[in-house]
Amino acid sequence: MKEKFLAFLQRHYLRYHDVIFYLLVLAIIVGSTWMALRVTKERHAQEQSLLESQREIPVVEYTIKDKPIYNALTEAGLSRQDVVRIVSKLSSVVNTRRLQNHDEYSLSVENGHFILLLLKQGFKHYYVANVDDYLIAGVSEVEIKTRVKTAAGTIHNSLFQTMVEDGLQVPLILDFTDAFSWTVDFNTDTRNGDEYTALWEENFTPSGEIVSQDLLAASYKHVYESKPTYAFYFEDDFYDETGKISKKMFLKSPISFRGYRISSRFNPSRIHPILKIRRPHLGIDYAAPTGTPVQAVADGTIRFVGRKGGFGNFVEIRHANNFTTMYGHLKSYGKNVKVGAKIKQGATVGYVGSTGLATGPHLDFRIKEREKFLDFLKMKNRNSAVRDVPAEKRAEFNELKELYLKELNGAKQADQQKAAAEDNHEAH
Repeated sequence: MKEKFLAFLQRHYLRYHDVIFYLLVLAIIVGSTWMALRVTKERHAQEQSLLESQREIPVVEYTIKDKPIYNALTEAGLSRQDVVRIVSKLSSVVNTRRLQNHDEYSLSVENGHFILLLLKQGFKHYYVANVDDYLIAGVSEVEIKTRVKTAAGTIHNSLFQTMVEDGLQVPLILDFTDAFSWTVDFNTDTRNGDEYTALWEENFTPSGEIVSQDLLAASYKHVYESKPTYAFYFEDDFYDETGKISKKMFLKSPISFRGYRISSRFNPSRIHPILKIRRPHLGIDYAAPTGTPVQAVADGTIRFVGRKGGFGNFVEIRHANNFTTMYGHLKSYGKNVKVGAKIKQGATVGYVGSTGLATGPHLDFRIKEREKFLDFLKMKNRNSAVRDVPAEKRAEFNELKELYLKELNGAKQADQQKAAAEDNHEAH
């Protein structure tokens, strides 16, 4: 039996050897293929998981005016029940009934699944987030940082244009001109070559957005004067370098400086631009865009509000010492401007317009003492009321003034060095 088996192997060895070999090779191929497919599948699953974890969450941004939050949530495909839950959760951290049209919010909803609602109000962010199907709400405040900045420059064309080109923002420019309201009329007194310096405290966000700018000190030097005029902020007022605050009965102008011009001066024999007849112009015309605020030049009592012939919309104010001021061609009136009301210096009388006989938007401003009309531009030094820094505060004021002067002088030197470097560059 044994011999027959060995003989059988000898006769068929080569044939069975080949079969076994091919079977082994096939098993290796099948096994390798299975392993490769498994590895590929696992790798694909890992890549898909990574892609899903890195995908961007869809975000849609609105303002309350564009679309109320309730509407946005509904249109995103959420159920009424979910919408009510989300709005209710948001109401737990912010009064949703007092949202303003300009308030911004962003909404993230994916395939009908709520992810996040973020509401921005000023420098506060309110949120409602979905964490494992559980809503959480909260509020975070944007960090506000503070820095002190300076600027200096030489006037060309206008103070407003020069300051804007130097990087100052409009509210800060208006604060600058307000600090000199009783000493400089920036509508008439500025000349090319005049110099300014400014020091202010600036609040800003980490992203660089400026929250506010508060003027601390400033100077203005006319090209024809040897020394500048200073204004130092101290305990809610601006004082000069001697510690005196000089507030005159009248402001320099009924329009805060914004680069506007005087289009017609006091002229007893002017030719009227519309009627083409000789008619005295007993006031001053301030050309300015429609809607520009007009301010009372002094404290007083309002005697007339309404239409008045060629003056159009008109306001008349009675002041102390038998003075009366008039404001014509107004588009509309300021808040609480009515006959008999008291009005403070600098309060808004109305807004520049072109009502009545007017060729364009401007303010016709007039002043008279008793019944005599006066040239307002020639009343610059009338009725000063001077107040000093209190004696017990003098040392504190002087110490602060020296610090401010150092910063202002440093800004001036930096501006002069910059100008010299530019001149040197142009020369070469």
